[in-house]
Amino acid sequence: MAILFKNARILTMKDDHIFQGNIVVKDNRIAYIGNDYQAYAPFEREIDCNNNLLMPGFKNPHAHSGMVFVRDLVKNVSLQEWLFKYIFPREDHLIPEDIYHLNKVAYLEYVNGGITTVFEHYFFPDSSAKASEEFGMRTILLGTYDVKKTSVEKLVERVHYYNDRKDPLVRFVIGFHAEYTADEELLEKTKEAIDIAKTPFFTHMSETQKEVDECVQRHGTTPAEFFYKRGLFAYGGGGYHCSHFTDEEVKIFKENNLTIVSCPGSNKQLASGDAPLNKYFKEGVRIALGTDGPASNDRLDMFYEMQLAVSNNGFSVISPFEYLKMITVNGAIAMDIDAEYLEVGKLADIIMLDMSNLEGDIISNIVNKGSVNNVKLTMINGKILYENGNYFLKESLDEIYKNADEVKKRIESEMKK
Repeated sequence: MAILFKNARILTMKDDHIFQGNIVVKDNRIAYIGNDYQAYAPFEREIDCNNNLLMPGFKNPHAHSGMVFVRDLVKNVSLQEWLFKYIFPREDHLIPEDIYHLNKVAYLEYVNGGITTVFEHYFFPDSSAKASEEFGMRTILLGTYDVKKTSVEKLVERVHYYNDRKDPLVRFVIGFHAEYTADEELLEKTKEAIDIAKTPFFTHMSETQKEVDECVQRHGTTPAEFFYKRGLFAYGGGGYHCSHFTDEEVKIFKENNLTIVSCPGSNKQLASGDAPLNKYFKEGVRIALGTDGPASNDRLDMFYEMQLAVSNNGFSVISPFEYLKMITVNGAIAMDIDAEYLEVGKLADIIMLDMSNLEGDIISNIVNKGSVNNVKLTMINGKILYENGNYFLKESLDEIYKNADEVKKRIESEMKK
């Protein structure tokens, strides 16, 4: 059976053209775009879009969803103090079941705000996978070598387990936290795993000037150059934040088709420095936007990230359409998701935006005035998970929040012992 979206305005994101039309979704993919849709009848459901906008879902290519348990923990401290004094000690108490429960709270925010894919970088990726598949959230997992828990063989095994299935909702790539938390063994074993599994590599890099300076002191080179010379980008990938790149690092990213994932909200809250996106864009580097985790960013909201990026960089170099690409097309390319456009054969990761306050220059108004309040519907993998304030899940909202709250209370109790 198929689902029909009719009487819609459609923005495919292949270009900035918006047109009237209808979309048919069959199973988990887009089956038809046009006016002669009766060949696909009968429909499981017909949704009258009432001239509202259908477009690809937003992609969040950098997140630590489970960090909802340390949301609002502390503000106005540096990244290093925040991590080593407040965050890492609490994360030491996490167990796999915690991530399963905590992630779902973040997923509620994602689908409410039109986010259809998240690049998950946190502990216990198998728990994230379980939560994602149960909830219906499309997820890319970042797995890390760990001498005590995850050998090279096991890491490669996880890549094949998740990636070799047809149309997986969850996929798996390799990376680690950052240069300043990576020892020589981690670097060597990560390279070994990447070469066997042939996956992209992602990590935090150049988030603060202090991080860059200390990397130069340790290795005689900046983070992106260091990773490049170690061969970690052999199969592509990119970096999170990248706020303090040198000209040479920009060149490395451009020539190797890597993606800068800027996180304006997190950078603002931690005062890490704003990425010069105008410079990166002029040099031809692919830019995507991410939320980072809910501990360093109170809002898991791609509209907010896009509008902060505009506030920091303006429109003299980057057009509204290019900003919108940063939270759709470019994120999908970074995560290798077949859902960058609305097109026949693409995955049915679709959102509907209420146009009542976004008339006129629609793309400019989405970029400048859009908010989560404009999201009327979120479909992931051909299934509607959110529509007009209602969630369609296996688990009740009360149960999701109750389980996450119990995790937070337990960890805070253990911190006091």
